Amino acid sequence: MRRSKQAVMGVSSRVSTLHQRLYDALNLGHFVRWGDDKRQKWHCTDIETQKLVLRAIDAFLDCVSSESLSQHPLVKESVDDIVGALGSILELKSESLLKMASDVAAKMVKLLPSSVLQAHVPHLVHHLLSLLSNRQLHVSISCATALNCILSNLSTKREKEVGEILKEGNTVFVLVMNVKDFSVGDKPTEYFQEMALLLSRILWRWPPSRFCVWSDSKFLDVLEIHKLNPESSLKAALLQLYSSLALCGNGAKKLLENRKSLLNLMVESMSSPDTHSVQMDGFRLAQCLMINEGPCQEVVKMCGEHVVKAIVTGMNSSCLSSGKLPKDQMSLAVEACRLALITRWVGNHHSYFWKAGVGRALLGLLLTDFWRIHQSLHGVPLQEQLLILQEALNESSLPSLRPYIWDILGGLVANSAEDFAPVVHEDILELKALIACACLAFTESINMARQISQSKITNTIGSESASRAVLMMVYSPCKYIASQARFILSEVLNLDGKNYIEYLVNTLNATSCRNKVLRPGNFQVVISLISLACYASLPRYGKMVIDHQGMQSLLIFVKCWLSNPVYIKRSNLAPHLHNSYSERVCCHPCVEDWEGKDMQLLFSLWALAGLVHKFASHAGFLKVKLEFDESQIVRDLEEICINHSTPGPRWYAAYILSHFGIYGFPNKCGKRIWKAFLDNELADLELILSDQSSLCVNEVILSVRCPNLLPVQGPKLKEKSSTGPFLEQQMETHRGSKVEVRLSAHVDHQALVKLLQYVYMGYLQAGEDVLKNLKILAKHCDLQPLLHMLHRRNPRYGAPIPTFDLTSALGPVGHCSSDVLLEPNTIQLLNWRCSFCSAPNPHFHVHKVILFSSCDYLRALFQSGMQERYFDQFRNHQSTG
Repeated sequence: MRRSKQAVMGVSSRVSTLHQRLYDALNLGHFVRWGDDKRQKWHCTDIETQKLVLRAIDAFLDCVSSESLSQHPLVKESVDDIVGALGSILELKSESLLKMASDVAAKMVKLLPSSVLQAHVPHLVHHLLSLLSNRQLHVSISCATALNCILSNLSTKREKEVGEILKEGNTVFVLVMNVKDFSVGDKPTEYFQEMALLLSRILWRWPPSRFCVWSDSKFLDVLEIHKLNPESSLKAALLQLYSSLALCGNGAKKLLENRKSLLNLMVESMSSPDTHSVQMDGFRLAQCLMINEGPCQEVVKMCGEHVVKAIVTGMNSSCLSSGKLPKDQMSLAVEACRLALITRWVGNHHSYFWKAGVGRALLGLLLTDFWRIHQSLHGVPLQEQLLILQEALNESSLPSLRPYIWDILGGLVANSAEDFAPVVHEDILELKALIACACLAFTESINMARQISQSKITNTIGSESASRAVLMMVYSPCKYIASQARFILSEVLNLDGKNYIEYLVNTLNATSCRNKVLRPGNFQVVISLISLACYASLPRYGKMVIDHQGMQSLLIFVKCWLSNPVYIKRSNLAPHLHNSYSERVCCHPCVEDWEGKDMQLLFSLWALAGLVHKFASHAGFLKVKLEFDESQIVRDLEEICINHSTPGPRWYAAYILSHFGIYGFPNKCGKRIWKAFLDNELADLELILSDQSSLCVNEVILSVRCPNLLPVQGPKLKEKSSTGPFLEQQMETHRGSKVEVRLSAHVDHQALVKLLQYVYMGYLQAGEDVLKNLKILAKHCDLQPLLHMLHRRNPRYGAPIPTFDLTSALGPVGHCSSDVLLEPNTIQLLNWRCSFCSAPNPHFHVHKVILFSSCDYLRALFQSGMQERYFDQFRNHQSTG
């Protein structure tokens, strides 16, 4: 085999000699072209020649590794022949050579760069897979080790092709059987470790393979046994395997069913500082199990306090006293901070974080030698504290952790209880220091955005997260945190806060500019919108924003965005949110993120809402109402509520609408249902007030949307009565087909009409004169979302949208008022059983008023006279039931 001059240059005589010996050995056989890609394959049936080739390859690889020549052209030119020879020898499966051949294969994939081997990966995988169950345990282990190395470095380009090879070889089944056999066979721990790791890597990359593993109860029982093994390498393999299974939503549920020992293993691993790899795998398993809000809440219920304590301990162990963190401590800090991002979801875990001392841990990661700085803050005026903290922030050597720190803090303050307040003096000082650091970083983010606009290169890492954290603080539901944040932010802005306003407003104005060159980037726009929302929370600075025509700019921005939306994922501006876990999940419910891709719309509405709420009576707001068509503003806000699925923008659009007398969430079907109330044709219930005026309503609508207006047991049952602040008594008195429900003198007629408008439509329109009585009525009817709107409280970050959903009427809630039975003509289902009657055929108990209002086709059927047939059918089934 001839070598190019370029390949020989730059290598030692030893490497050149070993390379020559390699090809001397290979030349004892012969090369043939095979396969669709005409790949070279070495062929020789002589055992001694094969052994000579393996030894030559092994010596050549050792020399290349010792002299760091793995990327040298000589090596790259030789890989085709080396892989061809190895594949041929492995394929022949000579018992006497398999041990040596598998060891050489494992050495090759470890020593040579993945970029050099990528083209040969399918060929190698094919041969190695066939030996995973070889009776020589050493061969099986070496092949699993080689495959682990290959899959851990596999490029996405080769993923599909390798996945097909794994599927054809039934690899997952083979590995599951190998793991099961380990529990009864006399095999070394390394066997279980390599097989479990290989299985976990396959499950990680190829989601369809997960079901057959997590649904195998016997396999999970085997894993349960091995949890008791104290060996760290085995424990690490177990944790990685569980992590891959937990990426499947259904798999995670299965793992958490009656398997508290898994959570005990996870927490124990997270809290174990002795073995770094086990500790890291413990944190990664926790991230996979708590990857979404629902699973997170389940884990918090079972062991939330222990998980949080382990997180904070992990943070504290990585706190800086001086200099830089060692690599292993830095990686641990990143994993602990990633897991701590669960603070963005509601739950009981926020109180656990405060109790565990998360404030001190965050400051320890944020500031170098925080303990010394902590002492210098005692008894010092705020302005001097700000100077000390600014200097400490400038000297910090862990800027890569700051985005996590700000997001963790933002989640904590956004979800803290209204009455939360630190009691211990040290905790108070730490919380104030965190708030001050965030406010200082907030002003720095504005400066960075300005530098970008002036074409000055700057590092924006953490800027968006810091601004967001301050936004969460000043609008926190916790009164203590919100008041402290607003006070400290005002002090921080005293220096340059006024000068920033013009830049922030001009940035918004530039987005409507037709000259694309002059338009600011997404980062600048988002920072400007968040900053204006923060300014709006401060009376002094909010007034300045209005004086600079900031409200007009925000309204124009919203209008432009609706005409030409700019969708941005937050991860585009916050790279720290990218992780390999979320990209590999399956079978998790698709829950709409609170801000989704509508970041710009959300923050523009948030800023606008802050200004409207604080300055609704300000001359600047009244001027805006004159300059802009108020009805058009309302239509735009209603469009957001109706046509956008993202909860955040809908909440703030509805919040602004409350200042225009519209309370609730406009929706597409509300007006159709409200028409049923106005028509009165299908009403079956009559609400009688103390002045003998009455309102005809539909029992099923009230049962689903406002059951507190009905008697406790439902008006269809005889000889019942119920008393309360609004329901005086109920009698089985009929006027036609209607049942009477008498309400007490506390109920105001006008307020009741408006409440029913909300019940039927999902929103209402009312003047200030009726709000007092309406609030009382909404409170006693326990309509919390409506009450929230009537009091014009700020939306709580992450709060779900109250759904206008009548599907529960198909269940027990609406059964007693069902007046139509729908059943197919031909379908027969075995073991069909209705929960409400004994009718043998599949059917639904439904409601004429809902069908009539929601479906034009069914309304036409009812109006055509066909409804009597349905009623007769319904009565016949009722009599048999």
